[in-house]
Amino acid sequence: MTQKTNLPIYQVDVFARGPFTGNPAAVCPLEQWLPDAVMQGIAAENNLPETAFFVKRSDGDFDLRWFTPTVEVDLCGHATVASGHVVLNVIEPSRAEVAFHTRSGELRVERAGDLLALSLPARESVPVDDSQQADALERVLGVRPNLLLKSVVNIAVFDEESVVREMQPDFSLMVYSGFKWVSVTAPASDADTDFVSRYFAPGSGIAEDPVTGSAHGWLVPYWAERLGRDQLAARQVSRRGGWLNCTLAGDRVVVAGRVLEYLSGTLTVPSGH
Repeated sequence: MTQKTNLPIYQVDVFARGPFTGNPAAVCPLEQWLPDAVMQGIAAENNLPETAFFVKRSDGDFDLRWFTPTVEVDLCGHATVASGHVVLNVIEPSRAEVAFHTRSGELRVERAGDLLALSLPARESVPVDDSQQADALERVLGVRPNLLLKSVVNIAVFDEESVVREMQPDFSLMVYSGFKWVSVTAPASDADTDFVSRYFAPGSGIAEDPVTGSAHGWLVPYWAERLGRDQLAARQVSRRGGWLNCTLAGDRVVVAGRVLEYLSGTLTVPSGH
């Protein structure tokens, strides 16, 4: 008989304001790392934007890794917040903050009233004056950007929120054209929000990410400079929608949002795999 191992699993919605909003993430606390193929298989089985796995260290911090259904990624903001929620509200509720050690360095999640706040590295973006690239992005996005920026990914800036909301990219052409990760953004049309965005990541096996904490690592510095303020309210206008309170703090960006629990349970994998 095949031996089986039972593992806890939690699914939460991050940067949410109600049921079925925000970005869903699965979190699997581990006592020791599983083989990479098993973690990737669990992420594929979950079929969520991200599945996070963490292992506690001897110093009280945690090592953290993230997987989409198809690949392991270098940085995922919402699944880090989700992991922070599990540590701070399920495993060690007496703690006020937790540090995760990742491929992208140390990331901290702390309580901020009834929200959770994540500190990310701030990423510089530079203007790109390239009409051929603008032409190419116009073909894949269906609308021509008013401004191109280059950071960790390509950033397309538009003048109106409605353009970002109504955009229908050609994801196959996006990958074929080399635009595997594209962040699009515009000023918000309502007084309670400063800017809106969407994030397309077919290079990571996700056509559109519902709410992308890590994308605000480059969006917040741009909008802080443009608007002349370090405190910003952001909304990701995907179908599910997400809300983030953002702060530019030197070389860090702090994003805070609400986390809503969706399910908890046990998954079963064969031992030795």
